[in-house]
Amino acid sequence: MKHKLWWWIVAAAVLAASAGVWWSAQRDGSRTSYRTAAVERGALQATVSAAGTVMAVSQVQVGSQVSGQIMEVLADFNSEVKRGQLIARLDPKSFEYRVQQASADVEAARAAVLTAQASALSANASVARAQVELRQAERDLARNRDLVAQAFLSPAELERTQATVNTLREALNVAQAQFQVAQAQTRNAEATVRQRQAQLAQARVDLERTQIRSPVDGIVVKRSIELGQTVAASLQSPELFVIARNLDDMQVEVPVDEADIGRVQPGQQASFTVDAFPGRGYDGQVRQVRKSATNTQNVITYTVVVSFRQQRGELLPGMTANVRIVTDVRDNILKVPNAALRVRLPGPAGEDAQPSGPRREAARATPRDTGGDGRARQEVGTRGKLYLLPAGQLEPHPVAVRLGISDGQMTEVLAGDVKEGDLVVTGVSAGEQGGGRSAGGPRMRL
Repeated sequence: MKHKLWWWIVAAAVLAASAGVWWSAQRDGSRTSYRTAAVERGALQATVSAAGTVMAVSQVQVGSQVSGQIMEVLADFNSEVKRGQLIARLDPKSFEYRVQQASADVEAARAAVLTAQASALSANASVARAQVELRQAERDLARNRDLVAQAFLSPAELERTQATVNTLREALNVAQAQFQVAQAQTRNAEATVRQRQAQLAQARVDLERTQIRSPVDGIVVKRSIELGQTVAASLQSPELFVIARNLDDMQVEVPVDEADIGRVQPGQQASFTVDAFPGRGYDGQVRQVRKSATNTQNVITYTVVVSFRQQRGELLPGMTANVRIVTDVRDNILKVPNAALRVRLPGPAGEDAQPSGPRREAARATPRDTGGDGRARQEVGTRGKLYLLPAGQLEPHPVAVRLGISDGQMTEVLAGDVKEGDLVVTGVSAGEQGGGRSAGGPRMRL
């Protein structure tokens, strides 16, 4: 009987121990686990990232101002050309004939000038002869008046002499008018010569334009013509070549979203990579922020020009560049992981919790100096909330903060009751009874 009682006592002890272990496990499983990170002090860079296109600083489109058939192509892709170098030639025959015709027109116009000048000389001689005859008639009239007064000549003879003078005076007027007409014809013939000379010059210019020459020093990056092709230059000049002036000094044209364009200014430093050389980085500088907006599917962007200089000449126009523009740099500041700003806890430490006591006062404090350089910053920043987990405490408490710049992973803390080394909650996971699982990373059991 005693032996049986002893077994009952042992069984009851085992059951009690098992119940205690089970209750403890259930209690531990219901506790919340937190992932934490320390508040750091250091440097931070704010950047704007976008994808752009590598382009030459200056690209010149070479066209043709005249129409014709391509007789020679003297430049190809990647050809280095100098200013004035012949790179293509059109068939010049029709333009040579136009030059010959214009030259003949000039000679004919010059002959017309000589004819007009001779007519002017003849008209001038007629004027001189009319003047001589008129003066002789006027002397005869004066002499006849004296003879009539002395009764040596009849009045009828005097009247006839007067009529002769009047006739010669009108003849002089006609001769002078004819001389003026001859002078006008001479000037017209001279103007015709100038007109024909201008047409000759235009014909020579058109003949010269059959020779396509490079307007700048550079490299041919595009050729759009083939031998024997007919070029038709009517309303606009057709594109024959595209010449990049310099492939050492280049630029990246980056479309930046309107939400970030306010932070981009000329002179800021930038870096970029290209898919063709993934292990290499290139440095540049913001040269221009263009004010013209581009609307693509209701997305407004502005073009930012990043200039750079390459030494090896490996980057080619048209490459896609992943650009990172440094918009702000802060040294010796407090910073926290961005994950800590996205945490929202349920219960007493959750959304509705407010800092109490001295922490509430710190949350309402004005922005304090977090740069360590003795100069108080004036940035108001944006509002945020962190959950601090001091050593020895089981539950975190919220702290209101003011936030500054961010590099995408860390964010500057401008004001708030936090200091270097404080632990902030970056993630949360419930125990097994709470139905939650860890979102990743190590789990700390409190």
